[in-house]
Amino acid sequence: GTMLRSQPYSWPCGGPLDASTTALVLIDMQHDFCGKGGYVDRMGYDISATRAPIKPLQRVLAAARAAGVRVIHTREGHRPSLADLPQNKRLRSTAIGTEIGQPGPCGRVLVRGEPGWELIDELRPLPSEDIIDKPGKGSFFATDLEHLLRTTGCQRLLLGGITTDVCVHTTMREANDRGFECCLITDGTGATDRGNHAAAHKMVTMQGGVFGAIASSDAVLQVLDAMPRARDSAPAAAPPPAAAETL
Repeated sequence: GTMLRSQPYSWPCGGPLDASTTALVLIDMQHDFCGKGGYVDRMGYDISATRAPIKPLQRVLAAARAAGVRVIHTREGHRPSLADLPQNKRLRSTAIGTEIGQPGPCGRVLVRGEPGWELIDELRPLPSEDIIDKPGKGSFFATDLEHLLRTTGCQRLLLGGITTDVCVHTTMREANDRGFECCLITDGTGATDRGNHAAAHKMVTMQGGVFGAIASSDAVLQVLDAMPRARDSAPAAAPPPAAAETL
């Protein structure tokens, strides 16, 4: 079927899931948040918790591509000039010993173009997939994500990435207020604190789905795999030039 086994209701609520109106949004799967020597690692958190969603998201990403679902990746980071880094964020990062913009094992912390800011290889975007560069926690603030979604007719968002309680939740709340129907992939998200991760999932289910719905990657795969195959999900490679025939 084209309805997810999700909580607290069968997502989406406005009729069956259709690839043309759905986007998979992978949030901040960057070295700085789940890599050795990155921002989260240097803050002293266990990166195995933020790496946990990688394998489930690899499967969901492959299925979304095969079904022709639009894929969007986000990256949190700042301009090299730090002109877009608010003082409250800079001071907080300084106070905990990982000042944004300062050199670290993965280059300047949370700065665009640095190794730590790059998306991880396991979930590398295809050249055809859009990347949203965001200076904040939400994917809508100071970006063109809403313009992109409205222009392409996407109304339903499957959300995965890190961290569940910060960037994923902020994005889900922003999207919900803008009228997008969201489903958070439970094992496709990860957080630095187990309790916050569980609470972030539970919050979505309150009041009949106040921010949307939640579902496991298995439930999402069941629906994506049942969708018609996208005709052009993998562009055919150009045939090699027939050099011998031109001699």
